[in-house]
Amino acid sequence: MEQNRTWKCAKCDKELVLKKMLFSYLGHTFSHEIMRCPKCGNGLIPKELAEGRMAEVEAQLEDK
Repeated sequence: MEQNRTWKCAKCDKELVLKKMLFSYLGHTFSHEIMRCPKCGNGLIPKELAEGRMAEVEAQLEDK
């Protein structure tokens, strides 16, 4: 994700901030820093994360 770009929450109109978020899948949890709304907590998951790390974890867990 571009570091110089600013994003705003569509719901709260607040600027997103980089914050750790917990993800859970099939009973396993991992964390990653993503851009999140400081008011409502909604997060922006970049394409690189969704198609990269999240897809890897999903495949590993489903193979078990």
